[in-house]
Amino acid sequence: MFQPIADGSKLLVKESILPKSANTIIFLFAPILTFVFALTGSCVISIGEATPIADFNLSLLFIFAISSLGVHSIIMAGWSSNSKYAFLGGLRSAAQMISYEVSFGAVVLSLFIVVGTSNLSNIIESQQNVWLCFPLLPVFVLFFISALAETNRHPFDLPEAEAELVAGYNVEYSAMGFALFFLGEYANIILMSALTAILFLGGWQPFFNFMPFTLIPGVINCAIKTMLFTTLFVLVRATLPRYRYDQLMRLGWKVFLPIALAFVVLFASTLLAFNAGVEFIR
Repeated sequence: MFQPIADGSKLLVKESILPKSANTIIFLFAPILTFVFALTGSCVISIGEATPIADFNLSLLFIFAISSLGVHSIIMAGWSSNSKYAFLGGLRSAAQMISYEVSFGAVVLSLFIVVGTSNLSNIIESQQNVWLCFPLLPVFVLFFISALAETNRHPFDLPEAEAELVAGYNVEYSAMGFALFFLGEYANIILMSALTAILFLGGWQPFFNFMPFTLIPGVINCAIKTMLFTTLFVLVRATLPRYRYDQLMRLGWKVFLPIALAFVVLFASTLLAFNAGVEFIR
């Protein structure tokens, strides 16, 4: 239990080594930016019946925009180090994140078409009778796998493959700069876990709509669901092997993206046909 505290204290008091030929300002600013972006997205997360810090109609789009900005800090870290290993690692990571953000956005778009709102609080309230993970099971699986790739976790952790690829964009970082990158990564894991629980498992809605489950506070319900997905992140890391890079890119562009776009077309056409049928009957 005290091991994380010891590791954090050790990294906090260590000396930060700056490469001689690095761009110092960008080199120091990149890990801070990564951590700030990871924390910024949490301001719209509804962890209970209470209103989140920022509650507005485009909160889902806000999280998607914030997650896409994380690519900039990775490119900054790889380029400012003035190291070939770090620069190639930054390009590798940016290509991966951009590739899976496309399918991630298509999944979010299909969810928005079905629910009809991008407000996270309204999405939670719309799942009062049934969680969206049941009628939208394929979309739910696509979303979770895309979240794994978005956070650079197994089996998509090529940006941090220490044994094979000399780490990546953070290879020149030490002490607190190195710690901020990993704090940002694990904050992104918690954010994506909470977002998955909100979008597909009803957020703070109870597990079952009868006693005594309805007496459990919404904060505890949301925390349990978030911890479930966080545990899945860890289990996937312990069980699955790492993809080759060509396999990773092929999976993102030739498998996930066509399937996600197919679901967008399917949901949009189904709802359009249903509304047209209702209007014809009227």
